[in-house]
Amino acid sequence: MNAPLRTPAYLKFAGPDLDEAAIAAVGDVMRSGQLTSGPWVKAFEQALSRFFGGRPVRVVTSATAAIEIALAIAGVGPGDEVITPTQTFFTAMNMIVRRGATPVFVDCDLVTRNLDIAAVEAAITPRTRAILPTYWPGSLPDLDALYALARRRGLRVVEDAALVMGSRWQGRNLGASGDIATFSFHPNKNMTSIEGGAIVVNDDAEAARVDALRFHGIRALADRTRDVAEAGGKFNLPDVNARIGVAQLARLPEFLARRRALVDRYGARFPRDLGAVLPPTPAGDDGHSWNMWSVLLPLDRLTLDRRAFRDALDAQGIGSGVSYEASHLTTLGRALGGRDGQFPVSERIARETLTLPLHTRMADADVDRVCEACDALLRGHRR
Repeated sequence: MNAPLRTPAYLKFAGPDLDEAAIAAVGDVMRSGQLTSGPWVKAFEQALSRFFGGRPVRVVTSATAAIEIALAIAGVGPGDEVITPTQTFFTAMNMIVRRGATPVFVDCDLVTRNLDIAAVEAAITPRTRAILPTYWPGSLPDLDALYALARRRGLRVVEDAALVMGSRWQGRNLGASGDIATFSFHPNKNMTSIEGGAIVVNDDAEAARVDALRFHGIRALADRTRDVAEAGGKFNLPDVNARIGVAQLARLPEFLARRRALVDRYGARFPRDLGAVLPPTPAGDDGHSWNMWSVLLPLDRLTLDRRAFRDALDAQGIGSGVSYEASHLTTLGRALGGRDGQFPVSERIARETLTLPLHTRMADADVDRVCEACDALLRGHRR
């Protein structure tokens, strides 16, 4: 009698890698009674500061909170404009609007998805206060050119580095130089604190302002009372999360190496003769980290749309995502003046992009399974 065929386990497109030591460490924190921000938050911030070349670092509850606070530190407020790519997650647009400012969108490169620096310069007006670039896995824009432009025009730069923790620029960890940088520790990022984010700032004065803004705007007075001079929020990270973050940061090199190996395998196995646009092809240790692997589907050559393509993968137990929709074509973006055809490269990416599984719990065989499934769909549904 033949044994029944085993259905492969569902392959998520993203997920964390928590070992038993980190899980046990959380139990120790829980038993300590120190659950909210405490010694582990300090330890996490100190470890991150060392990672970022000694710069001041503060951790918060999410990268979204990090960007909102960073924009405040950069002086962004009502009436200001902030230049940002439309090909990014919704956080950038949302937080700019929450500061009372206006997002001014620009287009990006089709393959690297880096924002167009020439378009940034063309978009600067007397109301521009800051530039908020999003950095993409596998590539970075010319940061020397970006910062030269910012200095020349007197603008702050708030780096959205949520996707690239561990990437390097000119041999240094991204965030070790520049202006304000923000990072994400969501479970689908290169490392996690479950939920959480970090802000890298320039000096102790900016760090002290983050301290206030992340906790109700409170500042301690000499007589042991408190004062609020600026409205803050409630974005302080609990010690439970910080303990996980400390453990994850120690494993980050391992995570990055595994992600790179998986990306190398994708690059070797994904079909290149069927019209899909693939991410930049890695060449050894080029300093780039890989949080996701997205392709552009040749939908004009297929008899099925992206929804049907994703449904077919899902039916085979393979998860996928969309990274990302174009911000200027959301309902909010249109209310801000966005219109079809305004940013053709980003709009093409938004129509065709498909994010495939990439996380450190994957085996090489999982990459092969994804590539084989995509190959069959691309070949089987050609016009």
